[in-house]
Amino acid sequence: MAARATYDATFRRKRGPRRKVRPGLDTPLWNALAPELRRALLPYGAKARLARHLGIPRQRLQDYLKAGARVPDGEITLRLLHWLGEMRAGRDPSGIVPPDPDIFPPGKV
Repeated sequence: MAARATYDATFRRKRGPRRKVRPGLDTPLWNALAPELRRALLPYGAKARLARHLGIPRQRLQDYLKAGARVPDGEITLRLLHWLGEMRAGRDPSGIVPPDPDIFPPGKV
């Protein structure tokens, strides 16, 4: 008991609007969604297509799904859920939407 109280006192979580949300016990829904996304991203090139579809760098997707360093914001999470639902229905939405030319200039994709 005393060890737990010392641990809690030493590593207090930040409070307030600027507190960063990290994957862990506080994010049970993300903890359930991340393995499903990882499973759907097993085919070659799927992560790159999804990152292009979301308009985020591939490394950011890596941070969300593998590194456990970040949790996506609400909009990205909803888009991930939509993408996963479409993939389960047999449609690949990341192949339909062309990449944003401002983020991915022609010839660089």
